Amino acid sequence: MSDSPLITVIVPVYNVLEYLPRCVRSITAQTYRNLEILLVDDGSGDGTGALCDELAEEDSRIRVFHQENGGTSRARNLALAHARGAYVGFVDSDDYISPDMYERLAEAIETYGTGAAQIGRDEIGEDGNPLPDICRPPREPEVIESVKFMEELLMHRGDCSFCTKLIRRDLFPPEAFPPGKLNEDFHLLVRMLPEMERIVSLPGQAYHVFYRIGSNSRKADRESFSRVYADCVDNADMAADIVERDYPGLRETAFRFGIFQRLEYLLHIPLSRMRGDNDEYRRIVKYMRKKWAKSMRNSLLTGKNKVYHTLFALTPGGIRKLHAFLRRKAE
Repeated sequence: MSDSPLITVIVPVYNVLEYLPRCVRSITAQTYRNLEILLVDDGSGDGTGALCDELAEEDSRIRVFHQENGGTSRARNLALAHARGAYVGFVDSDDYISPDMYERLAEAIETYGTGAAQIGRDEIGEDGNPLPDICRPPREPEVIESVKFMEELLMHRGDCSFCTKLIRRDLFPPEAFPPGKLNEDFHLLVRMLPEMERIVSLPGQAYHVFYRIGSNSRKADRESFSRVYADCVDNADMAADIVERDYPGLRETAFRFGIFQRLEYLLHIPLSRMRGDNDEYRRIVKYMRKKWAKSMRNSLLTGKNKVYHTLFALTPGGIRKLHAFLRRKAE
């Protein structure tokens, strides 16, 4: 395997002292040996940075970078700037991977001549029990054209995670991940899809998500309003622009996606923020009112979607107050 292309595996790291050894050792144990492993300590304050340096002493393929806390996107971008591999993969620092994952992904890229390959994932709760699958892998290897992959993403059926994928490094644009944004994987993937052209999807689940409450992407505070909902609306608009340029046959699908993301925003924003001086909220309500008739004609939106759209267009605060009342009554 010495002639095999080098794969760069990027691991952003932040305050995961308990879980990092399992993550890193699942990478160093890969049957595909020609790896470089880039650990980016994102300003950890619990000793994780020192642990990264210790793990690097165990395996010469590991390189460590330390930066002030700037978020996952900045950590990934730093590592991409130093990546030497022909292909790049990502692993979150509290997750782990099966021993043959990168061997299977690299072989699939070579066999099918694609710029990227992906494999299924499962999710495991803190109690060790499996959680419901988010995306189901195919039963046989499947080559998916980029237009079809875009459609699957816009219909909430596709997997936008970079952690389940191996991708040619030359396909990544400069400053690839958007700093300071959430939903960053979707943001970058839809930008890259036209250049990828095709992705091969493999059967099985080789990436293992450890669902740790309180981790960077899995917040437990129900009272807070994550900026991910606004970022998802922005990403929906960006995806619509890409569809208009590269996949015009998906216009209705992209419109449905934009409505769906705005409904998610309106269903989660706290009542205290549904005010006239909240410009972001006002823009979204204005859009929903303006696009109501078009939404009613969209065959991809469900009857439930259209009912919610109508209610939020008429009385966004009223429907949320009703929701809160029904929730209290149920409790």
